Amino acid sequence: MDIKLILKNIVKTDLTLSVSGLSLNTKTLNKGDVFVALQGERNHGIEFIENAIKKGCAAVLIDGMDFNCSVPTIRIDNLQTHLSKLAQNFYTKASNVDLIAVTGTNGKTSVSHYISQLLDFLVTDNGVIGTLGMSKTQNKSINTTPDIFTIYSTLQEYSSNGIHLAVIEASSHALMQGRLEGLSFIQGIFTNLTQDHLDYHQTMDNYREAKGKLFQDNFSKKAIINRDDENHQYFLDTSSDKEPITFGVDDLEYFKNSDKGFICQLNDYVFELPLVGEFNLSNAIAAYNSVKCLGFNDDQIIPCLAKLSPPPGRMQQLANSNIWIDYAHTPDALDNALSTLRMHYPEFNIRVIFGCGGDRDKGKRQMMGKIASERADSIILTNDNPRSEDPQAIIDDILAGTKVENDVQIILDRGDAIRSAIHSLREEEALLIAGKGHETTQVIGSKSHPFSDIEVALDALK
Repeated sequence: MDIKLILKNIVKTDLTLSVSGLSLNTKTLNKGDVFVALQGERNHGIEFIENAIKKGCAAVLIDGMDFNCSVPTIRIDNLQTHLSKLAQNFYTKASNVDLIAVTGTNGKTSVSHYISQLLDFLVTDNGVIGTLGMSKTQNKSINTTPDIFTIYSTLQEYSSNGIHLAVIEASSHALMQGRLEGLSFIQGIFTNLTQDHLDYHQTMDNYREAKGKLFQDNFSKKAIINRDDENHQYFLDTSSDKEPITFGVDDLEYFKNSDKGFICQLNDYVFELPLVGEFNLSNAIAAYNSVKCLGFNDDQIIPCLAKLSPPPGRMQQLANSNIWIDYAHTPDALDNALSTLRMHYPEFNIRVIFGCGGDRDKGKRQMMGKIASERADSIILTNDNPRSEDPQAIIDDILAGTKVENDVQIILDRGDAIRSAIHSLREEEALLIAGKGHETTQVIGSKSHPFSDIEVALDALK
């Protein structure tokens, strides 16, 4: 596309140049892309212009300053405010895709994937953009919630390949930073709100308001709200949808534990939901309401609920063992995961391995230590993604919440911690490996190292 078309209604230029894409990140920049140099949380994009040129960028857009380099450079004041217009000008087919957004502290990934699975069973082409999202046209991972150009380019590829419905995880950061700007959603779904990301939002009120943006100003045409969450009234009161749908676990006439998950009754249908944890009852009901809003009926949807499977790293049981992997990295999620194992293994000792991420919300560390003390019989504290923080300092923050009488070990090397726990696991013990779930890297200092809880655990099981 000619750069004049990309810059239409933003800035005038006499430049004639063919452009293949837009990029905010040199790691994902392709030859022929325009590199958009913005101020980030820690660095300004200007620091990466030379790298962008080496990778073959066609031009540079820069915010509020003049800059000379070996490719054409265009200055645009308040560049951040023009990102959605740039995306709309270039990725013209992105608007052809209907969007469902899922927001909440926990459950975003599960609900997104349950909706996608139900649609697959109902032979409806769809895509998912999120933590585990795989572009069905690119076969590559898409991280939660990706930058605005990645979202638009993915939707463009979906549209070009005949996919006109996608589910996206809408994080609070994405909503605050405008990564979803210019898009509109046929549905917005709220799962729950518990403490996380206060390093960024500072207060729970700010965090709640960030989530609430999804339901205001007609951003989402239909609001689907979890009434079991204590914050649900805020989302109902501030939603621009005057007839929102609410859901809760009590939508089920009854449920009881089964070997695979739960036996449930919903609207006179009795079925087995093959998912463990009561939180997954809520997630499944959210997905059910979403798909029903698309026009499918109970006869079509409810039999498909019996075929759902958890996403990788979400209460994932390894090789028919008593070992479970879960992404739980918030107090509420850790509480849910440990309570699920206590329910699943009432006569067993419950062991847990976890840590907390560095350079992130420090306030939740002591809370997670307290929850582990109350829910587990023994604890191994280890590294999560320590990033630039001292790993022992993170452990000390967690220890402040644990009880003196608890069986607590500290093994900073996460691989050693997992191997030690599995090799010493007795017959009537169950182990939860929490915090990283599906992740395949570990961030130590400024470097990202290959690491997978699932692979390490499976190797130890051998």
